[in-house]
Amino acid sequence: MIVENAWYVGAWSHEVTPSPLARRLFDFPVVLYRSLDGKACALIDSCAHRGAPLSLGTVVPEGIRCNYHGVVFGCDGICTKIPNQETIPANARVKSFPVVERDDIVWLWHGDPERADPSLIVDYPFHRDPAWPAKFAMAPVAGNYMLIADNLLDATHLAYVHGGTVGGSDPNVHMVAESALKPAPGGLRFERLMRGAPPPPAYSACVPELPERIDRWQEFDFVAPSTVLQYSGGVPAGSERASAPAPRFDMRIFHSATPATESSCYYFWSVQNGHATDDPQATEVIYAQIQQAIAEDKVFIEAQQLRVDELGEDRLFDNAADAARMMARRAVRKYARAHAAPAATEDA
Repeated sequence: MIVENAWYVGAWSHEVTPSPLARRLFDFPVVLYRSLDGKACALIDSCAHRGAPLSLGTVVPEGIRCNYHGVVFGCDGICTKIPNQETIPANARVKSFPVVERDDIVWLWHGDPERADPSLIVDYPFHRDPAWPAKFAMAPVAGNYMLIADNLLDATHLAYVHGGTVGGSDPNVHMVAESALKPAPGGLRFERLMRGAPPPPAYSACVPELPERIDRWQEFDFVAPSTVLQYSGGVPAGSERASAPAPRFDMRIFHSATPATESSCYYFWSVQNGHATDDPQATEVIYAQIQQAIAEDKVFIEAQQLRVDELGEDRLFDNAADAARMMARRAVRKYARAHAAPAATEDA
């Protein structure tokens, strides 16, 4: 199920330029581009004249020009020019998507344009905060978009999948972690604290001076339908987290999954370095560690999708460690009901 009447990440701001970018979003071909006056635009990637992809076109002052016959469409999808013809037919238009650009993210609305409410967009000021230097990435994943949040909110996989990176090799560290899970507006908050734990290899790679035992934390804010904001770190065991000086490790990650199809998605993620903010190399190191961890997750998510496609989900069971994942799925269903089109609500 692709939840409608919701905002999804279409691209990072730096990806959207006057050179058209083709993506499949919400099971539609979409072209993203930046107009010559700097506005981010998103249209169905098919000319209303003969159907050629607009992503093969050129951005011109009037909009995006289809390079098959020269027809031009504005950011609103309405045709602005037909070569050698003054009259423009009423149906000379393509579907456009509401777009909001904020925090270095280009958000697209999937659903009824009249219901596109920018107040529903997740705020993430850390992308522009010099105290949290950031690096951005996107990973195409051959798996349903909701599997990304399922994975992030499942702490018990860390030692098995990420023993050599962000997890550490001792499963017991994660099994006995102090945790708190509670509903939040639009989703949930999930907090974990691991006292006196060995720093995982990724933490040590970023901050080699960390002692043998640290107090680790993980905080996740899930916002339906598909965004997770993460803050993780560690300080010497027994230290006050708020005031502990170096050596310490602090990291924020923005995660958001956008459906390409029912069984594939774009996994947008950015990582922010909070422990060595004046050292660009420190940001590169933390990025490399998270990139490796996401590659590890991708292997399992894509293999999981193949098995679910083949065998279905009815046979699967939940265990105690699935509480956050299950609450997130309930939040998605609640969002879908609250924002469903009136006819769909009545039918339900």
